[in-house]
Amino acid sequence: MKDIAKSDDPSVQAQLDRLGQLSLPQGRFGLETIRALLARLGDPQKFLPPVFHVAGTNGKGSTCTYLRYILEAEGLTVHTATKPHLVRYNERIRIAGNLISNAELAALLAEVLDASDNLSPSFFEVTTAATFLAFSRHPADACIIEVGLGGRFDATNVIDQPAVCGIASLGIDHEAFLLAPEEDTPTEPLARIAFEKAGIAREGVPLVTQKYPAAAALAVTKTANTTGALLKMRGYEWDMRADETLEYMDAAGTLSLPLPVLSGVHQADNAALAIAMLRHQSRITVSPAAMRQGLRAARWPARLQRLSHGPLAALVPGHELWLDGGHNPDAGAAIARYFAGPVHLVIGMLASKDPEAIINPLANRLASLTVVPIPGSEAHGANAFGPTATAAASVSDALAAIGPDHIPILIAGSLYLAGEVLRLNGELPD
Repeated sequence: MKDIAKSDDPSVQAQLDRLGQLSLPQGRFGLETIRALLARLGDPQKFLPPVFHVAGTNGKGSTCTYLRYILEAEGLTVHTATKPHLVRYNERIRIAGNLISNAELAALLAEVLDASDNLSPSFFEVTTAATFLAFSRHPADACIIEVGLGGRFDATNVIDQPAVCGIASLGIDHEAFLLAPEEDTPTEPLARIAFEKAGIAREGVPLVTQKYPAAAALAVTKTANTTGALLKMRGYEWDMRADETLEYMDAAGTLSLPLPVLSGVHQADNAALAIAMLRHQSRITVSPAAMRQGLRAARWPARLQRLSHGPLAALVPGHELWLDGGHNPDAGAAIARYFAGPVHLVIGMLASKDPEAIINPLANRLASLTVVPIPGSEAHGANAFGPTATAAASVSDALAAIGPDHIPILIAGSLYLAGEVLRLNGELPD
């Protein structure tokens, strides 16, 4: 399974090898297995600090990042679970601000895998159980938990009473899972995606969302009404506008905040969702000063990240070198909004993804288009990207072939590729 990273620690690698043998049985959906596994472990999900649960197609990872930095700016201790990892599996479990140690990770995975006998859990179910077990054993003021795939049947969706739930932007992705035919679900694709994401809603818990097209908004609203969640949708219970500053508005008043330091105009939307989640929950108090500090401090690798030092950057002196893991149409649109002028694109995409998602939004400004493989994964070849695309054997070869024209270079198309780029450039997420 490509999601499994290699580890230099033999004790971790031994457990990653066991984890790599797991997969989701074809056609199995539901939470029965993760609930059974957690029960064997003492139901650690029932002993977590206040949980911020975040779903969405794009932007949920960035929203989690803003939540973490803001809460830490308030002086609070925060556990964070995000996915996927880019280089090391440890990135998925952050305990009190720090990536989980190799020793604790190896012991946790062994404990969960040993407890899973005869259950046939998936990679994601074991990962989620290990995460909840880790978080339950370390004191903290808050937990931030990112949904993996969908929401309704995601392994994280066993938390009974989170402090608040959030849904970031919606788009069409993971169609084989999220659009699988099922009775009594919306038939319009984006509405079905919205229905799946809104499956994290809980009775009496604020469900804070972005604003969506009518069919998707209706699906979210119906789910909130059915579950008894307290729907707080952008454009109704809260809103924002961004220019030189981020102006956030809700019934409690207006906040004038700095724009987030993460690149891209879409990051103001993600930051505003984090602010709205904080403002609409009642279990933790956060000051505007902490919000301002957190927005300025937030870091989130491989999301329009500029690489300024390292072996790869040294291959293209005089160029700005950018990295983004986006791979769907919404991500492509966000990238295109950032690069207004010409750009050299080095791209690698999984064979299951649509090449046009990134190529089309940038089509009129591509100075060159080079297609690279993704180590360990089945990826599209250059022929999938049109007649102007050329192939290179590696990212290093692709960069070395770009001339000294000072046009920005973007490496994009896959988080798996992004992780390999960070590893090669010596920028391991910490």
